[in-house]
Amino acid sequence: MSSIAFKPFHGLRRSSAVPSPTSTTTTLSKPAVKFHVSAAKTSPKLSNRNLRVAIIGGGPAGGSAAETLAKAGIETFLIERKLDNCKPCGGAIPLCMVGEFDLPLDIIDRRVTKMKMISPSNIAVDIGQTLKPHEYIGMVRREVLDAYLRDRAKENGANVINGLFLKMDMPKHWDEPYVLHYTEYDGKKGAMGAKATLEVDAVIGADGANSRVAKAINAGDYDYAIAFQERIKIPDDKMVYYENLAEMYVGDDVSPDFYGWVFPKCDHVAVGTGTVTHKNDIKKFQLATRNRAKDKILGGKIIRVEAHPIPEHPRPRRLSGRVALVGDAAGYVTKCSGEGIYFAAKSGRMCAEAIVEGSQNGKKMVDEGDLRKYLEKWDKKYWPTYKVLDVLQKVFYRSNPAREAFVEMCADEYVQKMTFDSYLYKTVAPGNPLEDLKLAVNTIGSLVRANALTKEMEKLNV
Repeated sequence: MSSIAFKPFHGLRRSSAVPSPTSTTTTLSKPAVKFHVSAAKTSPKLSNRNLRVAIIGGGPAGGSAAETLAKAGIETFLIERKLDNCKPCGGAIPLCMVGEFDLPLDIIDRRVTKMKMISPSNIAVDIGQTLKPHEYIGMVRREVLDAYLRDRAKENGANVINGLFLKMDMPKHWDEPYVLHYTEYDGKKGAMGAKATLEVDAVIGADGANSRVAKAINAGDYDYAIAFQERIKIPDDKMVYYENLAEMYVGDDVSPDFYGWVFPKCDHVAVGTGTVTHKNDIKKFQLATRNRAKDKILGGKIIRVEAHPIPEHPRPRRLSGRVALVGDAAGYVTKCSGEGIYFAAKSGRMCAEAIVEGSQNGKKMVDEGDLRKYLEKWDKKYWPTYKVLDVLQKVFYRSNPAREAFVEMCADEYVQKMTFDSYLYKTVAPGNPLEDLKLAVNTIGSLVRANALTKEMEKLNV
């Protein structure tokens, strides 16, 4: 990996030095992005204080929201129960996130430049041949990334509270506060903690798939997947194989509607899988994933076992009054790929930016209309991505023959280029009309072969 040149990509940092907390500018990323600051005409100006906002949940969504608000001079409270939380997560982040969120290189465990997509029949396709020398997929541990973002928010003025959010009293009038009830764990009250309350003007729910904030505003339910992951310490000679390589396995054995993975971390690999439709069989799918990779992780020792629900689609309601949902709480995880870290951080930042804009840097009260601007921008920018990946999952994850066709498609260099360009930079990569036509023909051909194979397999099973 030492041969990879990182300098051409603007915005990479080489140390985790926390930025100075003295800045109160609304510049939120590098290069600087300016946005117009205006408040609703009916929003009253706050007297003798700044706007108060609470963020429930300290993952990428909560940490990014808290930093943005605190930088703008808004009185910010971030409540997180587990400050050492290790969410079961593959931990892949796109290259653009490193620069956009000014992440230091030393929190990235591995820079993946090669991937293997492995079909139900164990046909492996190498992916990554279109990557440029400076391009990679970052692999992080959530406990490291989340803590860094929270610490940076704290350095910029956010109040980080180690506490468990319990419930929220809703205001009866438009200018009354939300009253949050939580248990605070400050090390002085013993293991049971102490009951506490907090009055704020607005609330951002960043508390994951089981969001209590979502329940408080009757945001509705959604389908969810169970993600199961084991961190496995493998021998050093085996770890060399995964130095800059990640693996994805597809097949009914590892998941009927998702995929299994082996992702490299600093000194171990994360092996996991997920499913929506067969949650009770998740341990069986995990065993199958380990078996598919057994020769490469032979001699490994399981050092941590993790499981967590992952949302499958956005909630019916993501906003109510001065309460908005972001990240997993809002349901921002893509189908097909299961990506959520970038979208969590991005949604947290976008929601906070809407509050900063609507409150004129914390000087005025906000209302639902101010927060709705965040949803409008979010849906316009990312809704097509979610719909496309939803279609891909329904088409290619429905049977083993379809998965074989999917892996076959992944061998195409044009498919790889379009996929990586879209993933790494979160923009729709412009296509080549002739290549797009070829891709359409090849896709149809792959699906025809898959359907024919499905029928033959059905005959054998009769």
